[in-house]
This record gives sequence, C-alpha cells and structure tokens, in this order.
Amino acid sequence: MRLIAVLGLGILAACTTVDLHARQFSTSAGPVEVEQVAGDLDTPWAVAFLPDGGLLVTERDGRLWHFDAAMARNPVAGVPDVYVQGQGGLLDVVAARDFTASRTIFLTYAGVYPGGGATTLASARLSADGSRLEELRVLFRQDRATGAGHHFGSRVVEAPDGSLYLTIGDRGDADRAQDPQTHNGKVVRVNRDGSVPADNPFASGGGRPDIWSIGHRNPQGATLDEAGRLWTVEHGARGGDEINRPQAGHNHGWPVISYGTHYSGMPIGEGTAKSGMEQPVWYWDPSIAPSGMAILSGRLFPAWTGDILVGSLKYDYVSRLDRDGDRVSGEERLFPDAFERIRDVREGPDGAIWFLSEGDGALYRVTPVR
Repeated sequence: MRLIAVLGLGILAACTTVDLHARQFSTSAGPVEVEQVAGDLDTPWAVAFLPDGGLLVTERDGRLWHFDAAMARNPVAGVPDVYVQGQGGLLDVVAARDFTASRTIFLTYAGVYPGGGATTLASARLSADGSRLEELRVLFRQDRATGAGHHFGSRVVEAPDGSLYLTIGDRGDADRAQDPQTHNGKVVRVNRDGSVPADNPFASGGGRPDIWSIGHRNPQGATLDEAGRLWTVEHGARGGDEINRPQAGHNHGWPVISYGTHYSGMPIGEGTAKSGMEQPVWYWDPSIAPSGMAILSGRLFPAWTGDILVGSLKYDYVSRLDRDGDRVSGEERLFPDAFERIRDVREGPDGAIWFLSEGDGALYRVTPVR
C-alpha cells in the first residue's frame, strides 16, 4: 500500500524546555529528552554501536572517530582513502553482529579509482584499543567510477543470514538504474567475504550476480524490520522520496515511474505506475530529502513498536511513520526545526533513539522522560 505525506500534516513535537545539552519535547509517546552526546563533528554521516558501550562515528571527509563508553573520543587510523567530492567521502559504518568475537566492522565510502569515485564496501578489524583499523578488505566496489559527486547511496545492512545489503544511487545517470548489467541505482547483496550468495536473483544470469533489486534513485537509508526484511528510503527528485521494501529481483521503477518531477518541473518517465514495477510503501511530496532509517523495537518506546524513523535533511526533523506490517498510515514530525540536517537515525542497544545532525555537527540521544 502506498501513502503520501504532504507538508503541514502530522503532529508537531513542541519544545518545552531549552538547555545547551538536553531539551525536552512533547510527542505522541509522551515527553522525551534529547541529549547532546557529542559535538564538534564535521559533516557526520553515520554512527555505529559497540558492545562495550562505545561508538563509532564517520565524518564525510574521511575521519572515523572511536568513542569509549565514557564518550571520550579518539581518531581511528587505517581508514581507506576516500573520494571527497560533493556527497562522496567516508559514509556508513556498522559493527558486525559478532563484533565481540571478531571485532569486525563494515565501512562504505566513495572509493578513489581511475575516472573518479565509486561506492565501495569494505570490512576491517577494529584494534582492541579502538585506535586503528586492521586487515582492511574491499568486499565490493561499484562497476564504474565517475567524476560525479552525487547519488552514492551507501547504507550497509547485515542480514540475518550474515550477507550484506548495500544501497547504491544512480550516480546521476538515471537510465542505468534500469540496466541489470550495471550497479547504478541498485541494492546489491554479497556475502561477508565478498562472494555472491547463490540465491541472489541474477546469480544464474540476466544481470550482474551481486544485484538484489533495481530501479532506485538514491537510497540513503536502510534497515531491517522485526522479521529480518530489508527496508530502504530514497531521495526522489522534486518530490517522490520513497519508502520501499526491496525484494529479490524487484524493480522499483526509477526513472520510468516516480511521484516527483524533475527539478525543472517537467514530468519524469511514464507516470506513477507501470506493470512490473513496484509501488512505494510511502512517499513524500514535496521532498524532505530523507537520510538515515530505523525501525523501532519498542524497548523504550512501546507506543512506537515497529514504527519507522527517517531523518530529514531538508526540513530538519525526524519523521516517525506509523507502520503495521507492510502498511504505513501516517506521519509524526519529531523535533521540527530544532536540529539541522538529520543525517543518520539509529536505535541503540537499549532502545534509545540516536541521531546525527549534520548541520549542528552533533550526536544526540533520545529517551523517555520518566
């Protein structure tokens, strides 16, 4: 089922107190406190949680920070060279599910190659003291590098079976999103060693064997639901940002169908629907410029169990979407205009909500007011 969000709808969460490091807001789940955990970050892109209570945070220009459980920070050495151009650079970071035993993390970034940059996925071991990356290994790189500085996609999600989903934008070459022989505008799926899972939809032919789904514009958010299924959020053009649930071999339509228009105002493709192409679960018009995505467990916010959170870069809020299975029925806008350019949204191990504000250069934690 597809639904639309139009600006002006939804419940605005009002700020009730003002403080340098912590503020309270009213929400549909009751009052919450938003605490600044870390500041002085330069264009932060992603946050990952470590089992000892520490964190990793990426900055787009190529820095990786390690925070210990007391939130003391240190730079991490051994980060690969990155293509810092436009939206490109060091992007996502995720700690492997078996991090306690393996100390493995996954990084996505715009890699430096002849011709420009290409979305790249690597694994590495974080040293015991958190000061450096060891045994860095490239697991996947996009098939073509270009000088374009946009639409790298670049969220990585570890599936329940240990395989890795990676989102890739169309890199500004929209028609390639429909070509199963290129990585532009795709979700890919690889094993943890970089090999191709045998049950990938094109593993036996018809497209590149590492491709999972096609027809994406620029998915900058991805997560799993409680059943271990993949969900993504992607940028439209002028309108048409989408929530999707990519499945094996499915075509999500870009640029043949879209609920947005070109920035010039001209229509995109053939309209909003076509046989053989998936409809979004939800879309926004006008665009909110979505980035970062989480589906809540309800551990700390039982009223929001199973709901989707998405950050808005354009309108400076966290979108909470009421979800029931594969249906979304409405939106609540949390913290509107309180924080600038929400880049990443995650649920922490204890159920707290965390988000990165690119404009503020800060990491925040959201908890209920008891």
